Amino acid sequence: MSTMVWTRPPVGVISMAYARPFTAEHVPLFARMRKAGMDFVELLVPEEGEIDPARAGTAAREAGLFVALAARVNLQRDLSSDDPSCHADGVAYLKRCVDVAVAMGARIVGGPLYGAPLVFAGRAPAPIDEARRQARVERVVRGLKEAGAHAAAHGVVLAVEPLNRFETDFCNTARQAVELAQLVGSAGVGVMLDTFHMNMEEDDLPQAIRQTGAHLVHFQANENHRGFLGTGHVDWPAICRALSDVSYAGPITLEPFRRTDDRLSVPLAQWRPPAHDEDEDLAHSGAFLRACLHTAHRS
Repeated sequence: MSTMVWTRPPVGVISMAYARPFTAEHVPLFARMRKAGMDFVELLVPEEGEIDPARAGTAAREAGLFVALAARVNLQRDLSSDDPSCHADGVAYLKRCVDVAVAMGARIVGGPLYGAPLVFAGRAPAPIDEARRQARVERVVRGLKEAGAHAAAHGVVLAVEPLNRFETDFCNTARQAVELAQLVGSAGVGVMLDTFHMNMEEDDLPQAIRQTGAHLVHFQANENHRGFLGTGHVDWPAICRALSDVSYAGPITLEPFRRTDDRLSVPLAQWRPPAHDEDEDLAHSGAFLRACLHTAHRS
């Protein structure tokens, strides 16, 4: 039996499992999340006018939840862009994300912070020569250093998330995310991993987690089809053993997006609100994950 001291991670849910955008009218949902066994809520960084950050943070805490944040980059706020204004807006946006996190009482802002969005921007990938590749890396590193310094000064960590090849052409694997974090070299920049993307891009998901090691500051636990945990083919006992091996104690977010409508020509990649109350399914997913984490720690 392992004698390693390990504080098992808190489990939470992304607000998009309930509503998008998440506005003031949705604040009562915090109580439902807590009743379903969630320890925190991961909110999208609100756009202007969506919700008051300070009030949202207070409401979450009153419901017994803490807050993590997910950034929303686009082609106009893109650290990788060769357009100076888009690059500058990307840096400014990440700094604003940090300020919103402080107002909400959040300590993590995660996502594809480097920019370079593909599928959601309708932009197809194109070949990149070596000079352009290096220039893009230099721009992203420079931008993350500046934003990371702002984050570190306010007790916030920016968590860089690799996405699958259909959603970005900049950072697709855990190894690449670790390389990026090392190039930035800031206490304000770490790595987040999402098993949905890892399922497509990693040779060995548990090994990718182990190789990320201490750089890992946020984790998203998703099935291969984004259904509730245990309904797909992701090997959760092996995933949890890897998290135990690196003593990961940060937050784990559940992002159940796949719905029950399997008719032809219904786009699975498009967010849709739940068609019925899924709180019981969410509660069972959280319990399943916690059981796997518990077993991993004892093995």
